[in-house]
Amino acid sequence: MADLLKDGLDGLITPPLSRRGFVMTSLMSGLTLATTSVEAQVIHTDTAGIAAGEVKIPAADGPMPAYRAVPDGPGPFPIVLVIEEIFGVHEHIKDICRRLAKAGYCAVAPELYARQGDLATMTDPKLIIRDVIAKTPDAQWISDLDATVAWAVSAEKGDSNRLGVMGWCRGGRDVWLYAAHRRDLKAAVAWYGPVGGERTGIQPRTAGDVAAEIHAPLLGLYGGADAGIPVADVEAARDRARQAGKSVDLVIYPDAPHGFYADYRPSYRRDAAEDGWKRALAFMKSHGVG
Repeated sequence: MADLLKDGLDGLITPPLSRRGFVMTSLMSGLTLATTSVEAQVIHTDTAGIAAGEVKIPAADGPMPAYRAVPDGPGPFPIVLVIEEIFGVHEHIKDICRRLAKAGYCAVAPELYARQGDLATMTDPKLIIRDVIAKTPDAQWISDLDATVAWAVSAEKGDSNRLGVMGWCRGGRDVWLYAAHRRDLKAAVAWYGPVGGERTGIQPRTAGDVAAEIHAPLLGLYGGADAGIPVADVEAARDRARQAGKSVDLVIYPDAPHGFYADYRPSYRRDAAEDGWKRALAFMKSHGVG
């Protein structure tokens, strides 16, 4: 396993990885404050037949707050890592975990920005990006996801042989990078994840940069009306992956904007969200995560 992790990180991060204390020691309650309104169509998934709630995951430098949902029963259950938007593990991300648990998965969403800032108190997306997202090393959250997998197997009846990942927005970008890191990943689903962007010392490669290096089949769900992610850029990333013999499928919803799955925001598009969810679950199952 040590060689697996070392090889998967090679070229993706800049060692050594420095650690800092956790700013967030627990998850936020309710929805993010960084939204102008909460829409009436917010979906709430109950906990009948599942166990769900906040947990602490042993990370390299202490307990990391996370949310997990897992079906009742002996397991083992396939694992889906849930990678948050830029707004933190708030109620929408928690509900996604419950939706996945209802579908038979051990779903875990670690708070990957817990060291960089308190997202529960932040209201300005631009400041979140500048002060938290841009200051979170890729090496850090990749290590945290690996720790989450180990914890899910040891503590939550997770099956390491059936491992998948889903992410939204910035989390969609991270899905591409994690698929280039984790060699035993079976399937990956990126919901409108940016494939370009600025390269820095702590975030040295974009999703497009690693497209040809992914280790798992990847499904990309994107909006044709997304003002921040040109369809041509996503198609170029797909083509680079395919030229390298990798499997990437894209679904473009022509009229959908960025954030079309976020039912708590005006960007929500029910038809695209429901179709994407069905496709995501079918994709996971077809590639052995189910």
